[in-house]
Amino acid sequence: MKAEPITAPTLGQSVHDRLRAMILSGELPSGTPLQETVFAERLGVSRTPVREAVARLAGDGLVTRIAGGVPTVSRITVTEIMEILHVRRLLECETARQAASVNCPPEPFLALRSVLVGYLAGARPSVADYTRFDEDLHILIARTAGSALLVTLVQSLKLKTRMFDKGSIPERFEPGCNEHIEIIDAILARDPDRAEAAMRRHIENARAAILSHLYRLS
Repeated sequence: MKAEPITAPTLGQSVHDRLRAMILSGELPSGTPLQETVFAERLGVSRTPVREAVARLAGDGLVTRIAGGVPTVSRITVTEIMEILHVRRLLECETARQAASVNCPPEPFLALRSVLVGYLAGARPSVADYTRFDEDLHILIARTAGSALLVTLVQSLKLKTRMFDKGSIPERFEPGCNEHIEIIDAILARDPDRAEAAMRRHIENARAAILSHLYRLS
């Protein structure tokens, strides 16, 4: 079915966001060719914003370009996702430690903690809403740590994790919420050791859940 045409002053951004969402949701699975003419027609735009969006997505690692070939949605292997989670553990344990070591405004963390409490007490959010929340929290922690480079690296690695699992491990929802609350509480308590340990548990549990999910599918 043809998508609704995109009409907005920020056409290039809209096309990028639409294609990015389609990739991360699995609507465009790994290996899908991103032919400019096909997606220009599908999205109701010219080829130029599609070309620009694909170039940006390649920069994000979501699209692979092969010389002389059509760009395709990238493939993330099990080995790569394990490496990504290993690097995330190294980086994000440090960001959590650093965030707990500074005198940061508590309001942004308290607001996100309130959202988590609401998730646990009420209806489960959509996968899209929860993954957006999850990214917001991890980026807030990295930003609080005070390094623009860490923010960029965490964003990139979180993006590839999402691309691999599509947020589709439902048994991780409640444990993940509680782990996030523990991370927030440790940061607000200005306890670097506790914050680092909480982040390490969170990422190690995510890794174990992905491996278990893959084992059940095999």
